[in-house]
Amino acid sequence: MKLQTAYGRFAARVNSRIAALLVFLICLAALPAAAQTGPVKLAILGDSLAAGYGLSPAQAFPARLDAALKAQNRNVTIINHGVSGDTTAGGLERIDWMMADKPDIVLVELGGNDGLRALDPAATERNLDAIVTKLKAAGATVWLAGMLAPRNFGAEYAKAFDGIFKKVADKHGVPLYAFFLDGVAQEPALNQPDGIHPNAKGVDVVVERILPFVTKNLDDHAASVRRPARP
Repeated sequence: MKLQTAYGRFAARVNSRIAALLVFLICLAALPAAAQTGPVKLAILGDSLAAGYGLSPAQAFPARLDAALKAQNRNVTIINHGVSGDTTAGGLERIDWMMADKPDIVLVELGGNDGLRALDPAATERNLDAIVTKLKAAGATVWLAGMLAPRNFGAEYAKAFDGIFKKVADKHGVPLYAFFLDGVAQEPALNQPDGIHPNAKGVDVVVERILPFVTKNLDDHAASVRRPARP
């Protein structure tokens, strides 16, 4: 009788520990992706405006955006994939190379050179559509930065070109920042002598203007993957 009682107590303890272990494993499996505590990787697929043409690396848009996000204690790593002179066609060709960095988010800042060269807006739209499609298929969250055509090519060209970005953004349901150079374009004090590329002060204005867009969409991204946007 004593042996049976002792065995019963032993079995009860074992069963209790097994039950506790099962509960722990179930809870562990139910944990959301918020357990991922590494930084969010934000890549900028862009042209000279991202590459920092005429500026030091520390003055370029990616570095200044990184500093602004760090000032808010955002747990984000900026990856600069800006190539001076690049068009939407060039950006499409180097997506595979860029995705080797495994970015969580890609801000597409392309189209300015298409407009400067008066390339066919329909071709630019096809390229942007293919870029967003390919990035989303690779598992990246995509944000799109818009551009405006130079007005010296005429109203018809400007209307066709300017509408590209919203059409692509609406088609794919991705966030759109309407005009990357908002507040800077055609402001001599904020541009380099060529009148096209922002100077250091101009870059800071670009960052100031786009920062609310970036932080809002970082929070939306964090919510979608249950991952903290802050450390």
